[in-house]
Amino acid sequence: MQGGKFTKETDETNKVFIVTGSNSGIGKETVRELAKRGATVYMACRDMKKCEEAREEIVLETKNKYVYCRECDLASLDSIRNFVAAFKREQKTLNILINNAGVMRCPRSLTKDGFEMQLGVNHMGHFLLTTLLLDLLKNSTPSRIVNVSSLAHTRGEINTGDLNSEKSYDEGKAYSQSKLANVLFTRELARRLAGTGVTANALHPGVVDTELFRHMSFFSNFFAGLFVKPLFWPFVKTAANGAQTSLYAALDPDLELVSGEYFSDCQPKEVAPAGTDTQTAKWLWAVSEKWTNPPPIDVKK
Repeated sequence: MQGGKFTKETDETNKVFIVTGSNSGIGKETVRELAKRGATVYMACRDMKKCEEAREEIVLETKNKYVYCRECDLASLDSIRNFVAAFKREQKTLNILINNAGVMRCPRSLTKDGFEMQLGVNHMGHFLLTTLLLDLLKNSTPSRIVNVSSLAHTRGEINTGDLNSEKSYDEGKAYSQSKLANVLFTRELARRLAGTGVTANALHPGVVDTELFRHMSFFSNFFAGLFVKPLFWPFVKTAANGAQTSLYAALDPDLELVSGEYFSDCQPKEVAPAGTDTQTAKWLWAVSEKWTNPPPIDVKK
């Protein structure tokens, strides 16, 4: 079940991209395709060894030397700030930011700043990264922000009484909450950026065979691997196919003025009712600002 494909030919020469979590999976395949199209791509990753290995493979294949590895640990606000500071010393423009990195259904643990890991990496880290880069995005219009969410947002609920899962923790609920946070962040970001030339959209990449599954104990079980995986596999996308909707949202010329939308299989899809809750989106923005402490953002309030 490989879903829609982005088939339009585009030339991304002289355009600058950042792709988080791009040393493996759909992030890596996104970078590969961008490099083929001539883009300058910054691979923002936690594991530099894996990043350099992925970069070398992509550069050798595409003959595009303008692919760079830079350390960015989304579980550390200091690491994110350091990445942005270094990026701004190297580049004065940013055309596309693809917030791709994520963790899934992991045992409860905390980021360096005390956030529940899935909320911290999947939402808070990308919130800070995005807000710190808005000045460059606004100076590079038309520009785009692409947030990789998940169909799991439909099962999500923003727990305003226990956002950080301190009172109780369920790994599935925490993951779905973080993916709903991606959708709500996108919605509020699009509202605030209306008229600036910067768009923000979210997407579901499909069920993809990536390292996200490394924390799912069920799939590491021997008997599950032997008997259940073969049944599950026809519904799983390859990483390359999983990257298609990210490429669509980032590159399709027809989406230049489209903002605040949600895509799956390279076409618009409806979000869950919870994903259209403007008041919760504003609440989440306010909490995210308080917890990550970015500089003031001069955009529509």
